[in-house]
Amino acid sequence: MKVDLFDFNLPEELIAQVPLEKRDASRLMVLDKHSGTINHGTFPDISSYLEPGDCLVLNDTRVLPARLFGMKEDTGAKIEVLLLKQAEGDTWETLIKPAKRVREGTIITFGDGKLTAKCVEEQEHGGRTLHFSYDGIFYEVLESLGEMPLPPYIKEQLDDRERYQTVFSREAGSAAAPTAGLHFTEEILNGLQEKGVSVAYITLHVGLGTFRPVSAETVEEHEMHAEFYQMTEGTARLLNETKANGGRIISVGTTSTRTLETIASAHEGTFREENGWTSIFIYPGYEFKAIDGMLTNFHLPKSSLIMLVSSLAGRENVLRAYETAVSERYRFFSFGDAMLIL
Repeated sequence: MKVDLFDFNLPEELIAQVPLEKRDASRLMVLDKHSGTINHGTFPDISSYLEPGDCLVLNDTRVLPARLFGMKEDTGAKIEVLLLKQAEGDTWETLIKPAKRVREGTIITFGDGKLTAKCVEEQEHGGRTLHFSYDGIFYEVLESLGEMPLPPYIKEQLDDRERYQTVFSREAGSAAAPTAGLHFTEEILNGLQEKGVSVAYITLHVGLGTFRPVSAETVEEHEMHAEFYQMTEGTARLLNETKANGGRIISVGTTSTRTLETIASAHEGTFREENGWTSIFIYPGYEFKAIDGMLTNFHLPKSSLIMLVSSLAGRENVLRAYETAVSERYRFFSFGDAMLIL
């Protein structure tokens, strides 16, 4: 299957650069995955599409302020570090700019010595493994020194870093936000629960590989990056009960979808308490075992994310919906509008 089959024309001005003043002010496109029918509304309308007995699944990961600016201890040269993944303890896989200045043994200091890092391994494409030293608690040091690693297509500065966190974020570890969840407010979540919709939480720590373009010519050649996930016993029980009672499981975002499908695929369509690493790649032809619907944002052309959405709603339906979104001036990507697929 050619990657070009998932291309579409996107005017650059439709890429949302800043969040709306109110989280739930975004527009909502509702796509019928069977007929391809499209309805338009605003995000609070989501309540009218969910029914008592349904279960909404949210990713409660929290984005780390993972971009650090420091200098080489010996020369004072400026170095930018992006934390990608915790390898073990205080050792992290990172991306470095400019990578050529950082070799094995190089010491980098941040915040007048509040934090130091030693390069312990060189990898390809600017990757470096760093071991960090500090006093106190690492995440507290990171909060004081780090910046939010906004996606490369966002050029504006973010005034309030909490706007790149969901209101339900609690498990620190992501390099990017699960952006479909950014639309929710406490009021909307409470209203859904009062209606009889269950709300469940999983965790998948989003890696920057989520923004990596698909460079292969065919879909099947693309290799997904691995990301850490976990599901509690309580969430597994709630999801199994929802299925047993005939309710629908609606995932919020591609990250929740990949977690649910990873676990359900391993356990014959059921859910268990579990944690691990997933590199599941969902594209047309995939048979869904966990979800009945999905809330998601509008994604990059030829990305693994639009392939996942197409596997649920059909490539032709999705591309037609995206053409409609462009003509109707929907806002795209992380701070953009939402699509509900049922």
